Amino acid sequence: MAHKFFTLAEANRTLPLVRRVVQDIMAAYPHWKDLVDRYGLIASQARPEWGESQEQLNLKAEIDTVAVKINGYLGELEQIGCEFKGFDKGLVDFHGRLDEREILWCWKLGEDRITHWHELEAGFDGRQPLPEVLSRR
Repeated sequence: MAHKFFTLAEANRTLPLVRRVVQDIMAAYPHWKDLVDRYGLIASQARPEWGESQEQLNLKAEIDTVAVKINGYLGELEQIGCEFKGFDKGLVDFHGRLDEREILWCWKLGEDRITHWHELEAGFDGRQPLPEVLSRR
C-alpha cells in the first residue's frame, strides 16, 4: 500500500488539525475502555443460561457508539495521511524521507511540533531527535 510522504514542514502544517483529532480520540478512549471494563465485570457475574441482561445490552450499545466515534476520528487521521500509533501517548507517525531513505516523522500529543523521527521498524522507543539542520526549520 502506497503511503503519503510528508516533508517535515508539511507534517508540521497538519499538526493543528491532527492535534484536535488526537485530543478527541484521547478524550473518548478512556470512556470506551471504562464501558468495556464495566461490561466485562457484569458479564463475569452472569450465568450463560441467563442470556444478556438489559444492562449488558445497554452497555454494548454504548460501547458500539463510542467505538464508531473513535473509528471516525481514526479515519480522519487516515485521510490526512498519517497513522495513529497509540492510545497511551497519543502518538502519530508521518511517512517521510531523510537522507534518501523512508522514515517516520514522530509526534505525540503535547508536543508543539515534530522534533523526532524513527526508522520504520523502530517504533517510539527508537525515536531520535531531528538532525540539527532540520530542527531549525
